[in-house]
Amino acid sequence: MTVIQCCDLSLGYEGKCVLSHLELSVQEGDYLAIVGENGAGKSTLLRGILGLIHPTGGHIHFHLPPSQVGYLPQQTPIQRDFPASVTEVVLSGLLAAKGFACLLYTSPSPRDRTRSR
Repeated sequence: MTVIQCCDLSLGYEGKCVLSHLELSVQEGDYLAIVGENGAGKSTLLRGILGLIHPTGGHIHFHLPPSQVGYLPQQTPIQRDFPASVTEVVLSGLLAAKGFACLLYTSPSPRDRTRSR
């Protein structure tokens, strides 16, 4: 079963195209590695899939609930002073349940801190 599908996807910033006409299909149980040089569009693709930026063309289709997509960003306010504690890393994993952008800009709630233990 297809869980994520990108059809003729184009992404970019400020009018500059970073990725164009991408076709991608991720099947249930697949392992996916996104590799490339700096500036090749890896983070842009992830941001597009997560809905943090909107496609400039094409479509992204999810065939699973958003709560089943996990995302551990390269850096959040929690992680600025690495090394991070185990609790901080677990709290970062709660991004999917909170909504992707939520924990990028806010602190974890007391309930989240309790759940992380």
